[in-house]
Amino acid sequence: MVTKTGSRKKDSLREVVLGESTSFNGFLRFRETLRIRGKFKGTIEATGALIVDKGALVEADHISVTALTVSGTVIGAIHAIDKVDMLQGADVRGDITAARLRIADGVLFDGQCSMIGADKDVEIFSRPTEEIKAELQRIGG
Repeated sequence: MVTKTGSRKKDSLREVVLGESTSFNGFLRFRETLRIRGKFKGTIEATGALIVDKGALVEADHISVTALTVSGTVIGAIHAIDKVDMLQGADVRGDITAARLRIADGVLFDGQCSMIGADKDVEIFSRPTEEIKAELQRIGG
């Protein structure tokens, strides 16, 4: 994508779209952002982000991405290095492994979730509440 000044925008702003009338079976691998508006069946292994729009259907034996945003339907095991966002109206059926997970009201989720990437040196629940409050007050000013 080229701006008015002729310079290139960051690659992370690029997005490929599989349109509403698209039906794809097979193996997908990509580095940037892929938006699915149609139907996909197969395997997804990517270093980019995946967006599944409302009305889209993704049936995968497994999905491995940096981030996943779901407004449509996703069936299959999901591994997200960063995060999974399930927006209102999403239907997700399958186990999820992610560093962060957000589930909006009105989401149908059937599966188990495993959180990854937590800093093992920080365990806030093993510290006394007063100690945490004092530290937060020192940090806050």
